[in-house]
Amino acid sequence: SYRRRKESVGDVDLVAVATEPAALHAALATYDEVAAVLGTGETKTSVDLRSGLQVDLRTVEEASYGAAVLYFTGSKEHNVELRQLALDKGWHLNEYGLFAGGSAGKDRPGGKRLAGATEEEIYAELGLAFVPPELREGRGEVAGAAAGALPDLIELTDLRGDLHMHSTWSDGRDSLAAMIEGCAALGYEYMAITDHSGSLALQGGLDDDKLRRQHAELAGLIAGREDIRVLRGMEVDILKDGSLDVTDEQLANLDVVIVSVHSFFELPESVQTERVVKALSHPRVNVYAHPLGRQIGQRDPIAIDLTEVFAACAANHVAVEHNSSARRLDLPDVHLRSAVAAGLKVFIGSDAHSVRGLGVMRLGVDQARRAWLTAEDVVNTRPLPEVLAFLAKA
Repeated sequence: SYRRRKESVGDVDLVAVATEPAALHAALATYDEVAAVLGTGETKTSVDLRSGLQVDLRTVEEASYGAAVLYFTGSKEHNVELRQLALDKGWHLNEYGLFAGGSAGKDRPGGKRLAGATEEEIYAELGLAFVPPELREGRGEVAGAAAGALPDLIELTDLRGDLHMHSTWSDGRDSLAAMIEGCAALGYEYMAITDHSGSLALQGGLDDDKLRRQHAELAGLIAGREDIRVLRGMEVDILKDGSLDVTDEQLANLDVVIVSVHSFFELPESVQTERVVKALSHPRVNVYAHPLGRQIGQRDPIAIDLTEVFAACAANHVAVEHNSSARRLDLPDVHLRSAVAAGLKVFIGSDAHSVRGLGVMRLGVDQARRAWLTAEDVVNTRPLPEVLAFLAKA
């Protein structure tokens, strides 16, 4: 599940080829962070780390390495489809390799080994294109690989900018200057500062006066700077009645308007949906951020009709965000794929509250890949003129 980049991981399987397997297993069993050794032998060692994570190490022969990695990567659904495809050809696939003839037992089957050293050769022998690990969930990827129709998945290097972050002007931990330098160091062409609006008092939201003073500071920081374009934005709270937490005069001074739910999470689905749809209808809104409002392991998603929300986004030329924060990862991959199927564009945003937080974009790209997204599906893979045209709803 870790290699498939699932949003949560139960344990980790390590697969290795070793000239001295016993030494490798002993190294894991005596690792400083091991709290308990659950079992160890010639080919497998299981330990619990002090963090609570279980780690299983398996050593295999080089000829079986690819088959073992394929098997332990999963998912179960993906592996079942591959094994059935092998059976349809009169072959057998297991964690030791792909074989013609022999038996389908747990031990190495007899017969001729067709493939096993690498995943690539196994997929090729089965008549399939290589399936990236993030897609191996039994969601049509095997049929897509057979037809040569898998997407060219987005890469982290495709991102040209980040349009969701916070500074010390609201609840961020680093200054405007530091955030700008952090984005420039990542090679971004553009960025946006999107501190919170005024109703979020605990987050130090921006009122009219603070917004004017922030923009004055920004003007001084970016004067004459050509390496990165800094856009003026705000994350605007959607109030209970669906109105926005800023005046139209404030919105007119912004390049990027992100809206999100930060209160009244318990509203019934119909009321919550109506509230969000009303906000999305405002002509200045560009992005609907962390659409489900969830915090993994801490707060459940809000009850909302995403089909209706996606329709409102499409009608009003609003993108949905995939929020890369490790505690959010929102929209989840399944819904993100549905959003693109509905014709929407996606923004991948860090929601960074520090320079260090800018690095979570890789987590967002992981989830976008699980959702089958390409660079074309994501607005902030585009050059600045195209992004500005999107924000202007041109």
